[in-house]
Amino acid sequence: MALPVIRSNRSLVRPAEHTPTPSGTLDLSAIDQIPVLRCNARTLHVFKRRGPEPEAAAHVIKGALSRALVPYYPLAGRLKESGQGQLQVECSGDGAWFVEASANCTLDSVDYFNDVTSIPYDQLLPDSVPKTDGDVEPLVQMQVTQFACGGFVIGLTFCHSICDGLGAAQFLNAVGELARGLEHPRVAPVWHRDFFPSTPQTRLENVTLLHNYLPPPMPSYRLEHANIDIPMDQINQLKRQFYDSTGLKCSAFEIVAASLWRHRTRAISFGPNTQLKLVFFANCRQLLDPPLPKGFYGNCFFPVTVTRTSDWLTQATNVDVVKLIQEAKAELPVEFAKYMNGDFTRNGEDPFAPPLAYTTLFISEWGRLGFNQIDYGWGPPVHVVPIQGSSIIPVGIVGSMPLPKVGFRLMTWSVGEAHLKTFLDLITNSI
Repeated sequence: MALPVIRSNRSLVRPAEHTPTPSGTLDLSAIDQIPVLRCNARTLHVFKRRGPEPEAAAHVIKGALSRALVPYYPLAGRLKESGQGQLQVECSGDGAWFVEASANCTLDSVDYFNDVTSIPYDQLLPDSVPKTDGDVEPLVQMQVTQFACGGFVIGLTFCHSICDGLGAAQFLNAVGELARGLEHPRVAPVWHRDFFPSTPQTRLENVTLLHNYLPPPMPSYRLEHANIDIPMDQINQLKRQFYDSTGLKCSAFEIVAASLWRHRTRAISFGPNTQLKLVFFANCRQLLDPPLPKGFYGNCFFPVTVTRTSDWLTQATNVDVVKLIQEAKAELPVEFAKYMNGDFTRNGEDPFAPPLAYTTLFISEWGRLGFNQIDYGWGPPVHVVPIQGSSIIPVGIVGSMPLPKVGFRLMTWSVGEAHLKTFLDLITNSI
């Protein structure tokens, strides 16, 4: 899709006030420093024209971003490494990168970017990102692109070492509250990275992972994108089927994850008894004693890994797979406690570094992160688009259907072209 985007202004947005910090440098938690998180997460947030003066969106959001960086002052800093290889935040106040842009077409003409395969991401994400010595970028990068209809798209790049999805949504919600005229964010940010401090043991573990990590060989396949929309009444019907069979309740995420894993396995037709893994990440804020305080915005999650053979999955029902997922989730408190106490491997593997192969499927739940509720003064987004991080790592993301529809959207890059049609036929006929 050709999109005529004109970028009119680029700048570093610094905190609106002088922000005294407890220290020039802040330590990150042991989870923040896990090597797999040393990357950026990228998303698009699509907003319809609503409310007053939509052409002022970039100006309003830029001002609110500057004010939000006062309580969230670490996000205006930069990553650095200590002499011991420990990842830290230098509270430099250098600011977030902000780009203002416009496009002379309407969002309706591009179907609100419903077709992920045709989105010109490079035009909607911030460009010309300034870097300091050591190739260090701003932790937060944002582009607001105004469309001719009055709607706008926010392209966001966020450093994953600083925030998980819940933390990033909390920060953006604070920006939204300030943009709507609140004096202060309703939830005060809490750093509290010492809940799991980095120790010589955790630093050695991370350094060893970095040194021993070998990227997987480039595969012969290219993962194809597919959107599967699942109305709420179909989700409720599948929940009732599970309850009738087991007498237990289940979540929409468990239903969708089970369906994706089962039908992907059938579509690919793996060899006999191939070991397959399903991996998803669970929020662990409430598993600590005491739980992390409200306002914590760092990384606090743990991978839940489910392993079964291709033969078992091919023969299993959706009820069987949902039960398996629930059993794995029930083990989370024990497994997370072991990790916190220094037991960093499971069956000889690092739980944060599962095999990056066609046999491993990652799935993530976005519906509860809070991105769909963020309001900068023009209502919540009609659509939040995750951007594919890798063309070779099979992944599914469970989000919400674009407004005004009600239900779930499974956004997936999980099969190669040879398996796509069979996969879509199987999953759409069963959900």
